[in-house]
Amino acid sequence: MVEDREKVAQPPRKKALPQSVLVVDDDAAFRMRLVKALAARGLSARGAGDAQEALHLVRQSAPQAAIVDMRMPGMTGLDLVPQLLALNPRMQIVVLTGYGSIATAVEAVRRGAINYLSKPLDADQILAAFEASGDAPAANATAENTPSLARVEYEHIQRILSDCDGNISLAARKLGLHRRSLQRKLSKLPPLE
Repeated sequence: MVEDREKVAQPPRKKALPQSVLVVDDDAAFRMRLVKALAARGLSARGAGDAQEALHLVRQSAPQAAIVDMRMPGMTGLDLVPQLLALNPRMQIVVLTGYGSIATAVEAVRRGAINYLSKPLDADQILAAFEASGDAPAANATAENTPSLARVEYEHIQRILSDCDGNISLAARKLGLHRRSLQRKLSKLPPLE
């Protein structure tokens, strides 16, 4: 009877950290910093600049986990998740994005990711996502950090501007705004969460 009480009183265990991690991100500077940070924490980490390179590395070395950027040229991170799992069904995958939304978080989890995180973040926050226990960590984390409407608008404008290679006139046309209106929005500081 005493043993049963002791078992109930113990906190739930965290999942063990994966020992080998693949970082897939087209931003070379971010990818290299993250690979170095993971290696400094004792993990075997490798980087891939796109989906094709990631698939090649998974076939070659079968990492236990992957950190995948959602927006990359060619195949997106959401499309890459099921392909990685097809090669290694036990792989744990965390999807990262600079343009977070609840819909994409749900879609990432539906496709097999264990978590979905919005940038900016550091290696410890990413590793915590692998350690998190529970049935739906991504849905819970996203619900707690739902961005404001102003933040979503800002991120959307930044994404369109990025897609237009910084061309404000082209971005304004795509957004259906006057160029000066877009310039005024861009001159403001980013809204806080």
